Amino acid sequence: MAARRRKKAFRGWWVGGAVAAVWLAVLFVQAHPGWSAAIFAVLSAIGTAVLVVRQRRRLAHEAWQAERDRAIEVTDGMGGTDFEWWTARLLGRSGCVDVRVVGGAGDLGADVSAIAPDGYRIVVQCKRYSTNNKVGSAALQRFSGTARAVHGAHHAVIVTTSTFTKPARDFAATMGIVLVDRPALAEWARTGVAPIAFTPRPGGSTPSRGGWSVRTRGR
Repeated sequence: MAARRRKKAFRGWWVGGAVAAVWLAVLFVQAHPGWSAAIFAVLSAIGTAVLVVRQRRRLAHEAWQAERDRAIEVTDGMGGTDFEWWTARLLGRSGCVDVRVVGGAGDLGADVSAIAPDGYRIVVQCKRYSTNNKVGSAALQRFSGTARAVHGAHHAVIVTTSTFTKPARDFAATMGIVLVDRPALAEWARTGVAPIAFTPRPGGSTPSRGGWSVRTRGR
């Protein structure tokens, strides 16, 4: 109760101080219009310079991040969440919009969602596995049960820093799940070209459920 009163009193003092500051500023402008204009010009110049510097730093950081993201090796030291954000940035570079990282407790298999260049929703599950730990069919079965029914995916995709077992690839082909293994993911990251057919479908036709697996030949 006492804390609430102190908070209310502090808020009252803050509002009163703000009103007093505005009033003093008005009086100063009325008494010294020339000085007021000069001060305003200086503050505007400083504000513009700060905004320009921040924009340049942001653009430089984005360029550095994009260049760094081109190497699949950067994912080797990532945890699951960092890998989800890396995948989200990759989708953005590939022309997807409304890219969101949605992974976490209760995500029901969806780690990243976006709108693909063909206008359809893409839902991605990210598997940041070591290269000797293949993604099995059990993971695909769980994802298959939620990707379309729960998340409304037209493109259901699983990306991994490893590879997939043969039963997983067979199941994906049956269920229309796109598999992107490490070699295909490395090429995607290097070029920014998604290994998925994002061709716009005329007349808004329903996407085919025919599946395909993106992987290296002979694997």
